[in-house]
Amino acid sequence: MEKLNLPEYNFRTKTENGKTLIFDSIRKKFVVLTPEEWVRQNFIQYLKTEKKYPENLMAVEKQVMVNGKQRRFDLLIYLKNGQPFLIAEFKAPNVKITQDTFDQVVRYNMALRVERVLVSNGLQHYACEIDYPNNSYSFLQGIPEFKEGK
Repeated sequence: MEKLNLPEYNFRTKTENGKTLIFDSIRKKFVVLTPEEWVRQNFIQYLKTEKKYPENLMAVEKQVMVNGKQRRFDLLIYLKNGQPFLIAEFKAPNVKITQDTFDQVVRYNMALRVERVLVSNGLQHYACEIDYPNNSYSFLQGIPEFKEGK
């Protein structure tokens, strides 16, 4: 798999029926190792290890209803009180981060109303903080550490 703009981590992998699988510690199972999954697994490790996001507050590939349609987000992180806090959308390294990528995660967020939005292809990372009272958002300088209440 491609070298990402993240620290290197060790993962459990195996081959089954000619496909490489990687162990997802959030879903507690092996999943097919696609380029997008590689980015997701590395970013989960980055958030847990470097930014202190608790693994037990993470949800991967869960469904959410958006405008009457079922959608599936890549990663959602909750606060300890159960309130959704951060939604992340991951793309393969060869996929350019565009306005369409942000529009996708913003559509998911309509149902969730999180404080932070994160988009990454493993090479470029963007984080925004949503200001609902002023109907705006601002890009953050980096990925902040996990802290309750912000």
